[in-house]
Amino acid sequence: MPNYNKFSELSPTDYADGLERSNFIDYDIKPLWGPIPRIAGPAYTVEVPPGDSLMMHAAIYDAPVGSIIVVNTNGSDVAVAGGNVCGIAQKRGIAGFVIDGVIRDIAEIREMQFPVFARGIIPIPSAKKAVGPINPVITCGGASVSTNDIIIADEEGIAVVPNEKAEEVFKIAQHRFDTDAKTTLDEWEVSHHRKIDALMNQ
Repeated sequence: MPNYNKFSELSPTDYADGLERSNFIDYDIKPLWGPIPRIAGPAYTVEVPPGDSLMMHAAIYDAPVGSIIVVNTNGSDVAVAGGNVCGIAQKRGIAGFVIDGVIRDIAEIREMQFPVFARGIIPIPSAKKAVGPINPVITCGGASVSTNDIIIADEEGIAVVPNEKAEEVFKIAQHRFDTDAKTTLDEWEVSHHRKIDALMNQ
């Protein structure tokens, strides 16, 4: 099992060198309170039909400790989670939610400091009727997500690291972080200026 703690040591920005644009979730899915802590962990995927949230509610009891529940609501315009759902998820050790959709009760969620990334907030709740598949491959904010892919999410964005490439991508991200940490702004400016001049004069 991967050491998920190490993935949280690096920002989604650091993972950009090792991933494609398609591995980053749409920037309209963002923190709903701040400053939000960075979260990292295995995805637990959920898909619900518009207007329904039954499988989202089931997921908070089924997802393993440390999971990030990632949800495709198929364009639903009603809330698939609220304060109580977030409170139970937090109590059960879920690291956070990434929702291609909307939630409610943001004041409660902010007070409990439970990390939620979503498109927005609306007071209206969804129905709970539609039983669906467990852990389907989903699309969330334009990115394909499978259960156990590694999610890294913070105020910089949301990266989806395919599980089978996790170690390779982490090494690339760590190299980027280490290189940046050792480079002063003055050194970066010299290199950057030289590069820009070359591009302007080619």
